[in-house]
Amino acid sequence: MTGLLGKAAALASIALTSVLALNTPASALDKVTYGTNWLAQAEHGGFYQAVADGTYAKHGLDVTIVQGGPNAANTSLLIAGKIDFYMGGPQGEISAVEQGIPLIDVAAIFQKDPQVLIAHPDAGVEKFGDLAKLKTLFLSKDGYITYFEWMKANFPGFSDEQYKPYNFNPAPFIADKQSAQQGYVTSEPYEIERQAGWKPKVFLLADNGYAPYSTMITTTQTMVDTKPDVVQRFVDASIEGWYNYLYGDNSKANELIKKDNPEMTDAQIAYSIARMKEYGIIESGEALDKGIGCMTDAHYKKFFDEMVAIKVFKPETDYKKAFTANFVCKGVGLNLRK
Repeated sequence: MTGLLGKAAALASIALTSVLALNTPASALDKVTYGTNWLAQAEHGGFYQAVADGTYAKHGLDVTIVQGGPNAANTSLLIAGKIDFYMGGPQGEISAVEQGIPLIDVAAIFQKDPQVLIAHPDAGVEKFGDLAKLKTLFLSKDGYITYFEWMKANFPGFSDEQYKPYNFNPAPFIADKQSAQQGYVTSEPYEIERQAGWKPKVFLLADNGYAPYSTMITTTQTMVDTKPDVVQRFVDASIEGWYNYLYGDNSKANELIKKDNPEMTDAQIAYSIARMKEYGIIESGEALDKGIGCMTDAHYKKFFDEMVAIKVFKPETDYKKAFTANFVCKGVGLNLRK
């Protein structure tokens, strides 16, 4: 009798444990926010992919993407601790070091900056240096004080007289055969061809020596020091998201992109993905063998030295405070490449 009672009690205990398990929520996911640098687009696709296909959740993260844009202040939100990660770039982070602001890059999704100069197909511009022959270069203010200074220092013939402000409208360029304009290899050439009906000449600065990484995962030194596990999981999941976006079913991610940015089209997304692959924007250099997001001191220093040469940064600045490679170059996600 005692044995039967004991068995009954044990069964009741098992049943109660099962009921409690069914009604107890799983461990809470760590909430993380990532601020982008512009409106949602294919250039942000891997992050949206990791949200859409559950990769972040698999890594124990509940990620919210905070869309950038003309009136966004995501860098300031990162500095203020209102978001956890930001889509930064080496220039911003090295500048932060000089200002005593503890921002740090923990991954470089784009091995090449997608910045290009775009020329008319029949203007006699066959190589990058030929752009110096043109009368006008439409450039943003930031471009004028950074890569245009680099161009003047490294290629003969470029001069300040060529500069005109770029207002993010291709019409002045389209109307003037003796001009070139800035853009991203993933974006402006598509829009110019759509509007003008002809295919422009495109020159990627990165393939002509301009060396910055781009589309970083940037955070604060405090985050790295106090929550390195969260940083590592976010980096790993984002890298996996990028492989899945480039090589898997990215339809759900693209729907999220278009939800955040209703002006984005399927055709523009397809064009951007194709150009990222064609030009090795994400997969080139060390990323080919060590995985998306890889950073090296040699690459980071090359850009720093370029900017020191044109007096953007002080030579005594400790550029190594602007990044850490501790979270990348581990081959994460290489098995997802197809």
